[in-house]
Amino acid sequence: MIPAILIGRKGSKGFPGKNTYKILGQPLCYYPSEAAKKTNLVDEIYYSTDCPLLKEFAQNNDYQVINRPDALARSDSNPEEVFLHAYNAILNDLKIKQTELIVLLMANCVTITSEKIIEGINILRQNPEYDSAVTVSSFNSYSPHRARKLDKNGLLMPFIAFDKFEEKNLVKADRNALGDVWFADMGVSIVRPHCLYDWEKGLPPQKWMGEKIYPLKQEAGFDIDYKYELPMVENWLKQFGGY
Repeated sequence: MIPAILIGRKGSKGFPGKNTYKILGQPLCYYPSEAAKKTNLVDEIYYSTDCPLLKEFAQNNDYQVINRPDALARSDSNPEEVFLHAYNAILNDLKIKQTELIVLLMANCVTITSEKIIEGINILRQNPEYDSAVTVSSFNSYSPHRARKLDKNGLLMPFIAFDKFEEKNLVKADRNALGDVWFADMGVSIVRPHCLYDWEKGLPPQKWMGEKIYPLKQEAGFDIDYKYELPMVENWLKQFGGY
């Protein structure tokens, strides 16, 4: 049994209503759930949400709805606890103790294909020592050695002190100076059940991924938080998603 859990809430501040905002004729939430559906490896798709529009979309497409409690629908709610709540609801509904794997998706992240989900499931089946397989994209322009923060005087300073870098002699303006920088792009996280049960032991900041995380490399993936990102996502869907 492999369920997919798709999470999304109604209270976004940066982009209200983003999860059901239409792009290329479909709401954003359509694309991740459709990718899971097309794998033929996902047995059931569940929507964990407090959003009436997301619930309506799920029901219209024969997906299962898990009512997300208010305590887990705040902007500061831990996604690990949201996923665990949904997973426990699935186990209670199915009256089983555990599933083989869990496919975790975000309603506001459309940069995922069924092929990547299939790849991740196969990788975990072949490598029982891995905790998870997650999509990652390389964004060298956002390397830690280029990051800045404001000091108490409002002036720029390194976000991470340069003496913290083992290769500090390579720190320079070139975005490729320290090699490729990979970010979990939120396209999909395929995890083993213990990653949710023991999420506090996971690697920060996305503790639900466990510790031994296999990278499913793709190009330019990210989840949508602002309207200005919509043209980039539309281009991604046309170029990589086949739409």
